[in-house]
Amino acid sequence: MSQGSPTYEPRAPSQGVVYQVVRDHLETFCTQAAGLRDGEGLPRFVEQEFRALLRCGWLAGGFARFRCDDCGRDRLVPFSCKGRAVCASCGGRRMADRAAHLVDDVFPAVPVRQWVLTFPHRLRYRLAWDHDLCRSVVGVSVRTVLGFLRHVARQSGVADGRGGAVAIIQRFGGALNLNVHAHALVMDGVFARDGPDVRFCPAPWLTAADVADVLATIVPRVRALLERRGVGDGEEGASAADEWAEDAPVLAGMAGASVLGTFALGPRAGKRARPCGAVPVDDQVREDQVPGSGRCHARQEGFDLDAGVWVPAAQRDRLERLCRYTLRPTVAQERLRLTAEGQVVLQLRHPWSDGTTHLLFDPLELLERLAVLIPRPRINLILYHGVLGPRAAWRSLVVGFGNTSDGGEATTADAPRAGARVDPREASTTERASDPPCGRERRPPREEARRWADLMRRTFGIDVLACPRCGGRFRLIALRPCDARAHTLFSCGPAIRARRKTRGEIVVFQRALIEEASVIERILRHLHLPTEVPAPRPGRAPPPLETGLFNQDTDIAVFDSYA
Repeated sequence: MSQGSPTYEPRAPSQGVVYQVVRDHLETFCTQAAGLRDGEGLPRFVEQEFRALLRCGWLAGGFARFRCDDCGRDRLVPFSCKGRAVCASCGGRRMADRAAHLVDDVFPAVPVRQWVLTFPHRLRYRLAWDHDLCRSVVGVSVRTVLGFLRHVARQSGVADGRGGAVAIIQRFGGALNLNVHAHALVMDGVFARDGPDVRFCPAPWLTAADVADVLATIVPRVRALLERRGVGDGEEGASAADEWAEDAPVLAGMAGASVLGTFALGPRAGKRARPCGAVPVDDQVREDQVPGSGRCHARQEGFDLDAGVWVPAAQRDRLERLCRYTLRPTVAQERLRLTAEGQVVLQLRHPWSDGTTHLLFDPLELLERLAVLIPRPRINLILYHGVLGPRAAWRSLVVGFGNTSDGGEATTADAPRAGARVDPREASTTERASDPPCGRERRPPREEARRWADLMRRTFGIDVLACPRCGGRFRLIALRPCDARAHTLFSCGPAIRARRKTRGEIVVFQRALIEEASVIERILRHLHLPTEVPAPRPGRAPPPLETGLFNQDTDIAVFDSYA
């Protein structure tokens, strides 16, 4: 695990690049977006996420109060916005929480391989809005991979092997463009019955030919699915009705431009992000040299499948890092910088083949890119398949495999695979009968939510409940009741957990409350802290086309500090 500073230092929300851009330019962005379609503007969930970011991390927006019983020192911890795409802090917490859940409560002690599937550009646009179609396309792809593993196991003598996978849908690319693709964490093998128990049969080592065969099966199945849904005509649905344009035309226009790497608003509409910076030719990392895109990699008709990352069963810390990678937020704060002119510089994770290392965005261009990356409400981006599915009959046996006193030894399966395939739907079929008795230990049930303090200790090695003055322990004594759900993030014991519902209201607090706004204001004023959440700044007129960085004669900006 990564190690951080032993002393907890609360973040300063006003120092974040995304926060500063949203605070200074949100009203202008909303005004320009509304002007595209006679005041229709952006969908409500997009604007709500941006505005929630402005309250995230501010004590005036709500906080939990901790106190050290030994020396009486207080610590105030602000509430978060729980954003899904814009807020890097909330995205990081969600990443750590879900990665810990996958490692501790889902994946057994078996090898795991990552399969990454990307789609053609036109299909990315469709999947970004139509989540039912996206689930179906990802399901077809994952079932094909599980069918391949089941076929390999049959060649080794395992008649009824069953695999499992967790698919994470990501919506963003390295340039903050709309790029819907799937990361499937697949157990590299199958489980089979062994009396009342199960045993694991690992798959042989994967080759490039295997990946090409799997992709050659995925492509026609996906196209057949699109035809059945009425969105496929050979070009992934170019002639079908555009539900996105009907429901949210302004956001749909931004999404179409983002898929192509261009912009829909401002004086640079239709142009790409301006590249800047270069590396020597000998040091360039080309697209075909990016780690993981070598031996286990295939492309076909705009589809791209990569399976080059494999984690052994014993390396649980490495598996957690892989889970965090697949669940990572849209952009890391460390990759963003503000220039003296107010522009935003994004550092790419890998240099492009032409040597580009950074991209330059106007603030409104950055907001446009972020707006289309916000998923629709109540959309689940983590999907479970096979024996890891919520209704799989073997799930309770599988998740506890390899975590008992008997060691959970796995058998080997080194037989070569043959050319025959099985129906992928059979690979994900599970019995509906109840599980027979099993001697293996069951994992303890998962808590409702991992505590904030536990995640900080696990991720950064910081004990946030340790008092820096006397070494005692902080104890939660009060919450400001502006967000009752936040109590699960800070709970330090059963005495302050919600236990029941009374007339539709959750009973959250059993200790002192900070209810009055005047009390909150008095506490913050005594500590010389802001008593109000800063409001977004009023909108401004767009700059003239002929000035400064909006020069239409060039699409490339060069900065010595980033070259």
